[in-house]
Amino acid sequence: MIDFPSRRRPFRLLTVVVLSQVLLLAFQIKRERDVRLIRLWAVEILTPLQRAGTWSISTVHGGWRNYIDLRHTHAENERLHAELERLELRNRELESRSAEAGRLAVLLNFRDDRTEAPMLAAQVIGASADSVSRIIFINRGEHDRVRRNMPVITPDGVVGKIVEVFPNSAQVLLIDDKDSGVGALLSETRTHGVVKGTGDPTLHLEYIAPTEKVHAGETILTSGDDRIYPKDFPVGTVIDVKPASPFQTIAVQPAARLDRLEEVLVLLTQQEISAKKSPDAPAPATASPTGTPAEGGPSEPSPQQ
Repeated sequence: MIDFPSRRRPFRLLTVVVLSQVLLLAFQIKRERDVRLIRLWAVEILTPLQRAGTWSISTVHGGWRNYIDLRHTHAENERLHAELERLELRNRELESRSAEAGRLAVLLNFRDDRTEAPMLAAQVIGASADSVSRIIFINRGEHDRVRRNMPVITPDGVVGKIVEVFPNSAQVLLIDDKDSGVGALLSETRTHGVVKGTGDPTLHLEYIAPTEKVHAGETILTSGDDRIYPKDFPVGTVIDVKPASPFQTIAVQPAARLDRLEEVLVLLTQQEISAKKSPDAPAPATASPTGTPAEGGPSEPSPQQ
């Protein structure tokens, strides 16, 4: 047992000597193109290691680059989404402004065509939270010469009347409110009645006798009997007629879009509103020397009359 290590020493020495001889031979032996055998062995041994190292480095570098690119792509995607949302918001804002400009242009043209009746444009700034009452708020008040019971209209028709006035705002009672009433008449027969609100989108025309002929589609105008709204301005259109006693039951669709009010006109007078005559309209006929009316119109009084 004591001599066992000493027995292995010659084997180790022999191994070292053999390897040394092989290396010397490999160093001296040359292959094609004067390439030494030792170099060939070194290349054969190191090439797999180099390939493995190159693959590992390429994999790590590619993964890191993909990770960085993915981070950049994610950041760019978020930036593009934010830009898209900003552009969509801007587009909606521009569309809203364009629609508002169109509505204001309609109001302006309507006012300019009826210069005989002073009007005040107002913007709807709120509505009553009470589900029973139908009230809106406008941005005109005492400072703008707005007073109670002044009529509020749109180019389409009657909207309501002023019920409360504040320094810079006012309340408008819409014609579809249950407490609202408008003196009205049928456009074809000129039969007078009263349009009352129901709290619903439709109105009712009351006090029309069963003998009066009323049909769906007939226009209802203001009569001026209430001393609030000017005469012959659109109130609505008949949509349903049912015989009843003592008066017919007549449903009316408001002429103005009461559910889409954004801008309105406040009439500062009860003066009748008429359309502005076009330049091509025929001139009224004058009286003949004999005092009889000329063809096409009534006679005008002479200065002596």
